[in-house]
Amino acid sequence: MGAREPAGRGVPLSGLARAEHDRGLLGRLLGRDPALHAYELGDLDDFFWPYTSWFRRGGQVALLYHGAVPPTLLAFAGAGGRAELAGLLADLTPVLPARLHAHLSPGLVGAVAGGFDVGAGVGHVKMALTDRARLAGVVAEGRALSAADLPELRGLYAAAYPGNWFDARMLDTGRYVGVRRGGALVAVAGVHVYSPTWGVAALGNVTTHPGFRRRGLGAAVVAALCGRLVGEVEHVTLNVRGDNVAALRLYRGLGFTAVAEYGEYTLTARSG
Repeated sequence: MGAREPAGRGVPLSGLARAEHDRGLLGRLLGRDPALHAYELGDLDDFFWPYTSWFRRGGQVALLYHGAVPPTLLAFAGAGGRAELAGLLADLTPVLPARLHAHLSPGLVGAVAGGFDVGAGVGHVKMALTDRARLAGVVAEGRALSAADLPELRGLYAAAYPGNWFDARMLDTGRYVGVRRGGALVAVAGVHVYSPTWGVAALGNVTTHPGFRRRGLGAAVVAALCGRLVGEVEHVTLNVRGDNVAALRLYRGLGFTAVAEYGEYTLTARSG
């Protein structure tokens, strides 16, 4: 199945940008830096592919993900590739949806500012598991969750993490792990993407019930999930807010290292 055209404003692509439908080529380009591009690599899987539109200018790639409302634009590059990626974003600006989220490497938001009002950015850190030996120092705890646990899982997120990005379909991967106390689900760690095909997983929707925090359950459930993932994929990654000091400390203690920074923005097209 080819990638869909952008859910934009009926304007053809301009400049050097092109819609890209070749999954193999996208995988090779993104695979040059799997830790930076783990989310995009995971979205090449059949599970997510129908919800994606891909664009390329030279060696740089941007992804528009339609699986959420509003859609999300992902555009990441190292310092050496940002000028070319900025050109791609400028070419895409006229065809992007009128309202969307954007996850952008430093210095790139200016490329879309000409056509959008840009909400205040929130700084995030991309991390990758680089010291797997540290996992051995944590007592892991957690059992795999399934669709039967969905109502209770939704209840936990409502109580502990109402701003989550949970996609119930991800339970089908078998890579959501939970901890129970007194029979109740009180901690969970899951994945946003999981792709043995492309060798990546991105942790997400990690939370602990407010009544059970500061007991090490967050570290225990993440360690349990990572213990499974390291035998299945080469790159285990995650995104975390740059001001979430407690989460950064937890992940560093489990062997994760910061590999990149980026900003999350809300874009609203300017009228007229």
